[in-house]
Amino acid sequence: MAEEIESVDETERVEPAVARERAGSTLPFILTLTALLIYFGFQTLQLVVERSNLGMVKSNQEGAIQEAQKLQTQFKTLVGKTGELAAQGHAGAKMVMEELLQRGVGRVPEPPVPGKIETKPAQ
Repeated sequence: MAEEIESVDETERVEPAVARERAGSTLPFILTLTALLIYFGFQTLQLVVERSNLGMVKSNQEGAIQEAQKLQTQFKTLVGKTGELAAQGHAGAKMVMEELLQRGVGRVPEPPVPGKIETKPAQ
């Protein structure tokens, strides 16, 4: 019977040691998970703030973009009409179109003539 008591004492001694090891090994795991949760929470918050800032910047630029598009449309119209005058033989319009071509501003494409087949140059 003394042997049984000793074996019971030994198993009781072993079980708390295993429980202590398990409790001690969960602490780093819990700390790691907490750190990851804080990190991802912070990153999410930063991304939300950046997104709202970008939205604000975009809305501030809408007016400037619309003005630029208006000017671009007006410029294309002006170049197109100048090109028409140059095609009719106006000397001043020809000079302006030559200068525009030298500066890299291409001509506005002429509307296709019905019945005429357009050919593209080979590259």
